[in-house]
Amino acid sequence: MALKKFNFNVISNNHFARTGLIKTHRGNIETPVFMPVGTQGTVKAAFIEDVKSTGAQIILANTYHLMLRPGLKRIVSSGGLHDFMNCDIPILTDSGGFQVMSLSNLNKVDREKGAIFKSHVDGKKFVLSPEESIKIQLGLNSDIVMAMDECIKKTNVKNKVKNSVDLCTEWAKRSKKYFGKQEKKALFGIIQGGLFKDLRIKSLNDLLKIEFDGYALGGLAVGENQREMFNVLDGIKNYLPQNKPRYLMGVGTPSDIIGAVNRGIDMFDCVLPTRSGRTGLAFTWNGRINIRNSKFKYDNSPIDKNVTRFGLNKYSKNYLNHLFNTNEILGSMLLTLHNINFYQELMNEIRININNGTFDKFHDKYIDKL
Repeated sequence: MALKKFNFNVISNNHFARTGLIKTHRGNIETPVFMPVGTQGTVKAAFIEDVKSTGAQIILANTYHLMLRPGLKRIVSSGGLHDFMNCDIPILTDSGGFQVMSLSNLNKVDREKGAIFKSHVDGKKFVLSPEESIKIQLGLNSDIVMAMDECIKKTNVKNKVKNSVDLCTEWAKRSKKYFGKQEKKALFGIIQGGLFKDLRIKSLNDLLKIEFDGYALGGLAVGENQREMFNVLDGIKNYLPQNKPRYLMGVGTPSDIIGAVNRGIDMFDCVLPTRSGRTGLAFTWNGRINIRNSKFKYDNSPIDKNVTRFGLNKYSKNYLNHLFNTNEILGSMLLTLHNINFYQELMNEIRININNGTFDKFHDKYIDKL
């Protein structure tokens, strides 16, 4: 019987910040890592070859959206999501639990049945149970599968959060049972508990008993401020297993990432770099730039002269300002790629500084700048 092709090892530590290596049958992933988001089988406004050229080692796709369009049958007929979208790097799929919150007006949660959705596309009713979520993710041929969970909105009502934690534990057990033993795939559990330290620890301990290949923190980036998020990470960082990857879901800004790495997080995803790129907001080593601003009309300097890995600094702020203010799609494509590239260069610098033992200085230099 072939050995399971998923493994994680910590390479170096700088206090809680750490570098590591995730090994998958489809390729290795250096951590800390940022995963560009390809919700519907595409990283918006970017060719997958260009996304890879920035240094991206893994991308994220979404079970709920792909289930609706184009549907699992079409993707399976293409040989799986990698073949369907011409992607040869690992793919992580979100379980659909986030849509329980983001589309809360279109669904209701039933403990036994799962999340009962009314499609935002055509109004049809369907049920996304833990078993169905895992079935779809396995059909997509995802490399890292997420257990089905319930992501709830930020609330101070502790009993509501506790009930959700108990539900998520039950769904995690069902997800693990359906997932079974996979030789080439990994299954991550999702820690919930809102802003309550004791509930976060309870959720983690429940998941540790089930045993997963990695552990994600969900239910953040749902309305809390950065300090609240960091407080959650500070409250649980001493309890997270050392030999498993730690994934902070849906986060975030460069500053969020730097602060979370400082608290031991290994994996990140967020729509921010691509969504911002489509609307004219650029991330740079000197902070954020709204390229639509009239002050850039005669500025022939590049967006960020310090970005070197991908040849995007040949396009001037003047030119990009023109593209956005005339609604030319090339502007969105160039700035999206710039932002994806910036995030990958950010992660590379984070890894270098952790390995060199200088991450503290890097953190202090950029935590309030980016």
